[in-house]
Amino acid sequence: MSADTLLPFLALMAVASYFQTVTGFGLGMIVMGATSSLGLAPLASVAAVVSLVTLANSAVALPGRLHHVDWRAVRAASAGILPSIVAGVLLLDYLSNAAADLLQLLLGAVIVYGGLSAALRPAPLARRSGDGSFFVSGVFGGLLSGLFGVSGPPLIFQFYRQPMSLLEIRCVLILIFTVTSSTRTLFTAWQGQLTADIWWQSALAVPAVALATVAGRRWPPPFSAPTTRRLAFATLILIGCHLMLPTLLRWAQAAAGA
Repeated sequence: MSADTLLPFLALMAVASYFQTVTGFGLGMIVMGATSSLGLAPLASVAAVVSLVTLANSAVALPGRLHHVDWRAVRAASAGILPSIVAGVLLLDYLSNAAADLLQLLLGAVIVYGGLSAALRPAPLARRSGDGSFFVSGVFGGLLSGLFGVSGPPLIFQFYRQPMSLLEIRCVLILIFTVTSSTRTLFTAWQGQLTADIWWQSALAVPAVALATVAGRRWPPPFSAPTTRRLAFATLILIGCHLMLPTLLRWAQAAAGA
């Protein structure tokens, strides 16, 4: 990464870390999406850096707050996530390009629909969902991660619909994404892909991530609970649109060239 792109990259990491601290999600999605759009760095190395700095974010965000975590929900969701990530990767190998495009479009449409319906009615459920529901959200989150590198939407929708405080939701999501980042980091290390450049970029990003996380803990935005839930669901809508757009553009280009 050149000096010209380093400062924008660190600023992006700080903004994404603050967002994740106050909502419980978004670091990876914001950094990967913006990096892809702006061409700041190769996506493979950025993904590895994001996994490492997510651990730094959780190390600052979670101390003193673990008693807010619904551990049953974390265990149920994690039990669904870990094997389904592998299943998603294997499934992608068997899908044709056309089938993968169609699946990505359908998933994006479902996420947009879910985000819209939830944003219009942001009140949480009257009762906590059963453990099986958290397991299913983990399964779909893992499949999305394995197929398209986006694990968040099913988990975000699941937890933001629960009758939990926003602090409890944030802590649970940060912890779950720490589990997925740890898994990805260990797998990347096992493959020998954690290069010196990745360690160097991560070391430079950690101070920015830590400062932004502290700021998020001490000075969160003064949003009400319904507003924060609407922000979360609006972000889901953007993620769904981001999944749908590449396929729609490819289909439009194919139709224009026909």
